Amino acid sequence: MKLLQTIRDLAVSQPETLAFISDTNQITYRELWHSSDQLAVFIMSQNLTDQSPILVYGHMVPEMLISFLGSVKAGHPYIPVDTSIPLERVAKIIENSKAELVINVSGLSLPIVDPSIRIVNQKETENDHNVSSTLQSSNWVKDEDTFYIIYTSGSTGNPKGVQISANNLQSFVDWMIEDFPINDRLRFLNQAPFSFDLSVMDLYPALASGGTLFAITKEMIASPKILFEVLGKSKIQVWTSTPSFVQMCLMDPSFTEQLLQELSVFLFCGEILPVSICKQLRERFPKATIFNTYGPTEATVAVTFVEVTDAVIEEFSTLPVGRAKKDTQIILLNEHNEQVQEGEKGEIIIVGPSVSNGYLGQKELTDKAFFAYKGQQAYRTGDAGFIKQGLLFYKGRMDFQIKLHGYRMELEEIEYHITKLKYVKTAVVVPIDKGDKIEYLSVLIIPEEHPFEKEYQLTSAIKKELRELLPAYMIPSKFSYHKELPLTPNGKVDRKKIHDKVLL
Repeated sequence: MKLLQTIRDLAVSQPETLAFISDTNQITYRELWHSSDQLAVFIMSQNLTDQSPILVYGHMVPEMLISFLGSVKAGHPYIPVDTSIPLERVAKIIENSKAELVINVSGLSLPIVDPSIRIVNQKETENDHNVSSTLQSSNWVKDEDTFYIIYTSGSTGNPKGVQISANNLQSFVDWMIEDFPINDRLRFLNQAPFSFDLSVMDLYPALASGGTLFAITKEMIASPKILFEVLGKSKIQVWTSTPSFVQMCLMDPSFTEQLLQELSVFLFCGEILPVSICKQLRERFPKATIFNTYGPTEATVAVTFVEVTDAVIEEFSTLPVGRAKKDTQIILLNEHNEQVQEGEKGEIIIVGPSVSNGYLGQKELTDKAFFAYKGQQAYRTGDAGFIKQGLLFYKGRMDFQIKLHGYRMELEEIEYHITKLKYVKTAVVVPIDKGDKIEYLSVLIIPEEHPFEKEYQLTSAIKKELRELLPAYMIPSKFSYHKELPLTPNGKVDRKKIHDKVLL
């Protein structure tokens, strides 16, 4: 596989360059390649079923990268599982994947009672074997073999394992290296846990370009003081995160180019990127380039991109997610599976070599979402969008609709209009249900600076503006104001936690 060959070559040409830096440890390219070779030999000695997945459990440490590469060198895909994931869900992932081996690099106990699976610490896998005589590149995961499996939420409450092949990943990495200004041995921020596919946007482009990953842990994120101290020393040049995470950072006035003097590129994915965030970033980091991207886990992280320039900000009140990468096609279909005209809304269909082969062990779900289109793999995203001036615009989930008092409405449309208002920085709309029926809408708002002394005065002003944009039945009944909103470990707004909080 080209990606692994590239990392091997870098381990020879720049052996002492740091590949990964965490809060407690770091690892060079030479150490990463040698240690993953050793691990691969250990894995091959375990007599596992061919291509059975290996679960890697941990959080933002070099041993996770060693385990990822060691697994694929031994011919097995890996499943990254962060320590923030509840043990009950970890057990479901093990059951669903039929994994036979767990590599625990967390330093924590992993009380999984399952006689069919072996749990080892990464230290147990170290050996003094002559790996060069045992391990050959012919053993590596390649072509259509599954390289990694990332588990996402399923509608039934059971996680779904998205299988990403070596070819899928290579298509993504080639695009990143070719079309983004990141191919110069740069230092990348690693904010997203490895169990979230946004991490792939920094992990493999960094390793494929001779760069360095700089990890920030969940403990740092929980303490802004520590986070900003670490960022100030990080020397990162490429920022990869969700919009929610950078918005949290922007709340601190010290988050400027004086803090991150070498930062040159912002890469965003995973959520809608508001114009307001880009305006602040353009003011605070005037020399940096901003990219908005879009893509689901099922199509290997992202498939579209646009540079957010001052001209783009000026022209569009809602940012486009851009154009598809060269080897990929975006099709928009209506409810009759007919292609829509430019400007019309339809379901986003992704066609191309980075589209997954489907969900592990779930044929029915795979057949529902994936299909062949003119000889290429295609995926029904469930996302709505439209194309204007050749640019794709994301319009929320096709299924992100509710029915309230007989009216059908899209929550993201309401959020969009509220967020555009003068006194609103960001907003999340939550449907409050009792039994199977939605009773009313509640909105949680992080406000901009405003002249009002009382919250009811602010609410009145916001509602007055909203009445000019939305029908009365779409205006939330309850307004509450907050300094920040909870985020998931992946850096997205935690809608479940917000929903539960509102119900208390």
